[in-house]
Amino acid sequence: MNVRTFFVGACLAAAVLPLLGALPAASGAAGGTPAAAVGPRSPVIEWPTHFRGRPLTHLPPTALEARFAARFPGAVARFTDGEQLLIVRHVRRATRLLHPASDCFRAAGYVVAGAHAAVDQQGVRWRCFTATRGAERLRVCERISEHPDEANGSGWTDVSAWFWEAQLRRQGSAWWAMTVVTPLEAGADG
Repeated sequence: MNVRTFFVGACLAAAVLPLLGALPAASGAAGGTPAAAVGPRSPVIEWPTHFRGRPLTHLPPTALEARFAARFPGAVARFTDGEQLLIVRHVRRATRLLHPASDCFRAAGYVVAGAHAAVDQQGVRWRCFTATRGAERLRVCERISEHPDEANGSGWTDVSAWFWEAQLRRQGSAWWAMTVVTPLEAGADG
């Protein structure tokens, strides 16, 4: 199995498994320890505790996610606020293993459509799309920034733009890739 196939599988598991019935059950669960999703090459990460003013519940990694985290040059964790899934990836160097969520959803058999830039109520820019498979419809929004709670709107909505800027940057830094997956009602716009 090559690294690309493994990464796509890990993204798929991170994005889809909680939405197949685990999300409602996990919203009030205690979750795993934050270090459980940290790869061995990563320092301890202070994961976000809130998102858009709502408390987050840390979800334990699946076996596939744990294997992926061992190879990922950073850390990966999943959270829920009870209504949506938040996938957080943290890296300290530019890497092609951090790629757009749309790649994961396509590999999982979803039809990805309607990619567009969006600005949330806090003025933060995101890249959003709708992922559809059968009757399931999801709104997926993602961005990369230097702080998980960055509300000033800076950051990247395009993974390639982030990669090249991070690759050419002379000083060290750390980045947070945030992916928000929200189930859509039938007939709702993404």
